[in-house]
This record gives sequence, structure tokens and C-alpha cells, in this order.
Amino acid sequence: MHQITGGIAIAMLAATLGGCVTKGESVNQDNDLQSFPILKLEKTDTVLHRHYVADIQAVRNVEVRARINGFLNKIHIDEGQQVKKGQLLFSMNDEEHRAELARAKAALSSAIAEAKGASLEADRIKLLVEKKVISATELEVAQAKLAAFNAKIDEARSAEFNAATQLSYTSIRAPFDGFIDRIPLKAGSFVSEGSLLTSVSDIHEVYAYFNVSETEYLEYIKSGRDARRSVELELADGSAYHHDGKVETVESEFEENTGSIAFRARFPNPQQVLKHGASGKVTLTNRIDSCLLLPQKAVFEMQDKNYVYVLDSNNHVKMRSFEPGARISHSYLVQSGLKPGERIVYEGVRNLRDGMKISPKQVQEGRQAL
Repeated sequence: MHQITGGIAIAMLAATLGGCVTKGESVNQDNDLQSFPILKLEKTDTVLHRHYVADIQAVRNVEVRARINGFLNKIHIDEGQQVKKGQLLFSMNDEEHRAELARAKAALSSAIAEAKGASLEADRIKLLVEKKVISATELEVAQAKLAAFNAKIDEARSAEFNAATQLSYTSIRAPFDGFIDRIPLKAGSFVSEGSLLTSVSDIHEVYAYFNVSETEYLEYIKSGRDARRSVELELADGSAYHHDGKVETVESEFEENTGSIAFRARFPNPQQVLKHGASGKVTLTNRIDSCLLLPQKAVFEMQDKNYVYVLDSNNHVKMRSFEPGARISHSYLVQSGLKPGERIVYEGVRNLRDGMKISPKQVQEGRQAL
């Protein structure tokens, strides 16, 4: 009996020891698992910054051209000079046009005198007709002559106006307040009608034109186009322009070749830093609500597709492809393929393989380089 009891005790001890070994091995296996930082996907609001090359133009830039043929007598301004509306810019030789105006005035005076004489003659003949001294036909002839002389007055007055206009073209004045651009001709040059004399730029404000893709245009519309959006400008040397601009308008159709559409923003230019024809980069900001952001370091590519490792409830990783949208700093905006609440391996994806079990370590909020 004692032998049986002893045997049972030995068997139970062996089973207990065996169980302890098995449990210890399981603990050791869990302890041997590699630890990886894990990120739980959650919806968030973010701001998307898009950068575009901008073409800067003056709000008004007008070419000043000669309207008549002649010699350029004098240039009254210099390149880069600020001018006021109506200020004299160029003087052309005007002797011929002054003579033409004098002839036109003389012809007008002569026509007026002839018409006055014809009017007196018509009045005299009218009295004679009323007294039945001469026939009414004579009066009709006199009145026809008077009408012809009145027509000559109109013709002479038109010629005088034309001569005065031609004379005015010899003095070229600024169409508005602005800055003078390059002056290609020198004093004494013969100028043909239509020749470019200079350009005048009104740069108290400037336009920045930039092209936006159709996808980015839709982002802009969905984020609230009705409010005129502020935009920032980066100058050609990489420095930030000190004044924000406003998106004023969007063109009505997309360019067939590029699939883009042009935006126009207006920037104040009180110090005249920006010049017509300059370049820069415009930053357009769109607010996106309830989106999923995925750190770029959690993503890897295979055969032109983007993948992440998703962690299941048993801490096994599984490769999954997803569709990325816009890139925001060091993150991707997720379009499809991932859902809120899923756990993603945040870092070290090159050391993983599909189906591998890991020891997850939750990434602290704020650590992600979003």
C-alpha cells in the first residue's frame, strides 16, 4: 500500500515538474519576441500645404507705343522711374502736325465764312420770293448752296479735330501711375507707327498666377472655396514674402495638355519689392477634416504598390496594400485600404516578414513625426 501511494506521489510530482517546464518555455518564447513600435490609426483634422510655381505680374502692365510716324525728339523719363498718370514721357517732332492743324483751322474758318455768305444770300432771295419778284426755284437753289457750305463746315471741323488728334500723338503721356520699364529707342530715332517706346507697370499690387491639378482643385473646392483663401509667397531666393495674398479667381476650364487649371492670387506690394515678370512659389493651404494620416516610415513599396504591416489580435503582422493620397510633411493621407482603429507597425518594417509574431509597443502620442 505504501508503495502504491509513493508511486502516485512520484507521478504527480513528475507531472507538476513537466507542467512547469512547459509554462517556462512559453514564457521564454514570448520574451524572445522582437519588440516593435505600434501606431493605432485614428481620424484627425489636418492642414494640407500645396506648393506651386507662380508667375508674378503687375495688376496693370501696358505697352506704350507710337501712334504716328516721326522722329523722337526727347525722352523725358528714365528706365525704372516712377511716374504719375498724364506725365509726359516722350516728345516727337510736331512741326508737320502743327502746320496741318493750322491749315485745318484756316479751312474751317473759310468754310464758316462761305456758309455765312450763303445764308445771307438765301435770306435775300427768300424776301424776293415772298414779294413774288423771283420764282421759288431760286430760293431752293440758294438753300441747297447753303446746305453744301454747312457740310463743308462739318468736313473742315472734322479735319481740324483729326489734325489736333495727330498733334496730340506727338506727346506721349503715362496712362496711369506706375514704373517705367526698358526704353529701347534713343532720342533722334525715327519711330514708325506701332513702335514700342516702353512699358508702364502698376505694381502697387501684383497678381500671382499658378496652375493646379484637377485633383488638387477638387480639394480646394471641398475645403470651402467661397471664402477667399489666404496664400503665402516664397521669393526666388527662398525667403518668405512679408504679406499674404488672397485667391481671387479660378479660370473656367482646364488646359487640355496639362490637365491643370490656373488660379490667380492678389498680393499687396507697398514696398514695390515684387516686379512684373518675377517668379516665386505660392503655398495654398487646405483644411481636411476626419482623415487618416499614416507616417511615411511605416510604409514600404513593392511592385509600385504601397504596403504597411497591420497587427492582428494575436500580435501577428500581415502585409496590406493601401492607396495613398496627398503627402503631408512626413506622412501620407490615406485614401483607401486602411480603417480607423487598426494597429500599424510604425517603425522597423524592414525587419518583419508576413505572419511574424511580435511584441507590440504602443507609440506615445506626439512621438510620431507627422
